[in-house]
Amino acid sequence: MARLRVRMVVTADDFGYCPRRDEGIVEAFLAGAVTSVSLLVNGSAAESAAELARRHQIPTGLHANLSEGRPVGPARHGASSLIGSEGFFLGKMGFRRAVAAGEVILAQVREELEAQLSRFRELLGRDPTHVDGHQHVHVLPGVCRVFAEALQACGVRFTRLPLERGVDGCAWLEAPARAFAGAVEQDARAAIGPFVHHGLRWTDVFVGLSTCGRNMSTHRVLEALTRALEGTPTGQAVTAELMAHPGYPSVPPLGGCGEGPDAFSCSSDRLHELRVLTAPALRAQLARDGVQLCTLEDLDRKRPREGAPSKAARETLLEPSPP
Repeated sequence: MARLRVRMVVTADDFGYCPRRDEGIVEAFLAGAVTSVSLLVNGSAAESAAELARRHQIPTGLHANLSEGRPVGPARHGASSLIGSEGFFLGKMGFRRAVAAGEVILAQVREELEAQLSRFRELLGRDPTHVDGHQHVHVLPGVCRVFAEALQACGVRFTRLPLERGVDGCAWLEAPARAFAGAVEQDARAAIGPFVHHGLRWTDVFVGLSTCGRNMSTHRVLEALTRALEGTPTGQAVTAELMAHPGYPSVPPLGGCGEGPDAFSCSSDRLHELRVLTAPALRAQLARDGVQLCTLEDLDRKRPREGAPSKAARETLLEPSPP
């Protein structure tokens, strides 16, 4: 990795979920450990998070949410295929099951995405730098096409493609986490076509599925990045994204997207990520390996390279971003 030129975006997800989460994310940004955030506009702290983003000039994208909490759009109790009897989204796995069963009306997905994009503009006064998906809902079959159409219509170019090379061989992942990562990757590969068709872009490589929560360590982040870059020619300019979830644990009832904070948010896993990301060891080793932390805006300032993508990009079926 030391002979490669790697420019990496570190994105903190779930901004706006709760004040304590946001406090940790801002701390990581000010320390230079996080370079971008993804905002949950239906999060209980979305308004205060938007104010923090403005105050600290944090590059902010939309964390499109179709699975947790209350919708932003006008859907009402019993009137939408996206919500259950209590008026909340169907949940991480419930939404996936409904999509697989053909029970989700994609026109309603489009309406909710447009409502969340509109809410983002109300909060920040501008378009998002990027749009990705809470719990990776944006790569689900059918949803990915509607998602790509909505982004193209509003002029947003960057998204996330959650394909992490070698995650199936990460023995430290418990079986449910490994199975979920595998399903996400399968969906992400199928989403490439619609994303390309609608002009979306993403980084050459992605890491973060194998390093979520207590599974994050300096060694594992570096190992995941090394796996992702294997086979890239010496001197090749490569872009990367590290997905992260730093923050301080939520204290109920504060937090969440209308239903209160979940167990992951209340655990020490978020704090563990914050400590790994802000410790000198990770950033020092990344610098020694030639990895430059940057924003998506930095990546977008340059035109795409001419010629074929790297071997790493070809093997993971990624559309290369500009160097």
